[in-house]
Amino acid sequence: MKKDPILQRFFAGDRLALSKIISRVENNSSSYDPILDQVLKKVRGAYRIGVTGPPGAGKSTLVDGLVRLFRRQGNKIGVIAVDPTSPFTGGALLGDRIRMQSIQDDPEVFIRSMATRGSLGGLAHRTLEVADVMDAFGKDIIFLETVGVGQSELDVVEAADTVLVVLVPESGDSVQAMKAGLMEIGDIFVLNKSDHENAARAFVEISSVLELREETEGWKPRLVQTVADRGKGLEELAQLILEHRHYMEASGKLQAKRKRRVRERLRNRVKMRLLEQFWTPEKEQLFEKLADEVFAGQLTYQQAIERLEEGSSF
Repeated sequence: MKKDPILQRFFAGDRLALSKIISRVENNSSSYDPILDQVLKKVRGAYRIGVTGPPGAGKSTLVDGLVRLFRRQGNKIGVIAVDPTSPFTGGALLGDRIRMQSIQDDPEVFIRSMATRGSLGGLAHRTLEVADVMDAFGKDIIFLETVGVGQSELDVVEAADTVLVVLVPESGDSVQAMKAGLMEIGDIFVLNKSDHENAARAFVEISSVLELREETEGWKPRLVQTVADRGKGLEELAQLILEHRHYMEASGKLQAKRKRRVRERLRNRVKMRLLEQFWTPEKEQLFEKLADEVFAGQLTYQQAIERLEEGSSF
């Protein structure tokens, strides 16, 4: 079978082809797409770094600085910046991309803003697939920056190989993050804007909380202070990321996590396919009728479910 031109361009390193295939991912349902199937066969195992934390913590500025550091080491970089959804277009508001302008002109850096589109886990619904496309394109490191909504940003734990939690000393953000549960998900904690007032106190507070957290079979969460807009502390942070990567690889946890990720994504795709097959127009119509009968007390929930499974109201 003759290879599709967009695939040829994609594997030849055409950035426009990469952009178009990512758009196919974002707009595709669980239906089979031979183009995406060919792309996803070429996933090589790029290292994925999740960056999460409260809004305004400086996540985008931090990613910008880390990308420049890793590029100096010769790495090809992908960045997925998940932004809030525009209420007018349904697309990303593009705030993160604007804050990463210093790296946009680098041909070996590809930044994609994605809208949450109702996802409550901090990442967009198709983030993992988009990361796979960037991986297949030849990226060595992929940053996944979450939307910044606090407690619900837990998807990044499974999506990334190393998770950075970015906090700031101002406005009590560090304490709020502790309450929200972010302290449970990070491999490395970053106290950004550490030149601000109360930074020393915030550092002690976060350190105290991390001391109470149990060590995860050989890795104790680290805390580093940065001033991302001045580049301060970024080299130390990059070194900690490298240390965590080595730990994950040597312990076998990286392979186990990636296998778990594949299993969960396959399970979700099956669920999506079954739902699409189940909710035919006839089923939707029957559902409305049964819901009315449940409301009227004529059917129990279980009886309504059984009727839906049977596909008949008789």
